[in-house]
Amino acid sequence: MQQEITPNRLEPGELVDEHAAAEILALSVQTLRNWRWKGEGPSFAKLGRLVRYRRRDLQTFIEQRVAA
Repeated sequence: MQQEITPNRLEPGELVDEHAAAEILALSVQTLRNWRWKGEGPSFAKLGRLVRYRRRDLQTFIEQRVAA
């Protein structure tokens, strides 16, 4: 039986907290908090009181800022 691939399906470990996101981006957690407050920075999800980032959104954020 063939497994259906859903492009928007989240895989385990794809969502990371602000500490892991800060480490991936080599930034401080406070910088991410400031960006969220200002409406800047990478996309994030609020799950109740929790803030989570998708790894692919962090990668996109980095790629959009690569200098040519």
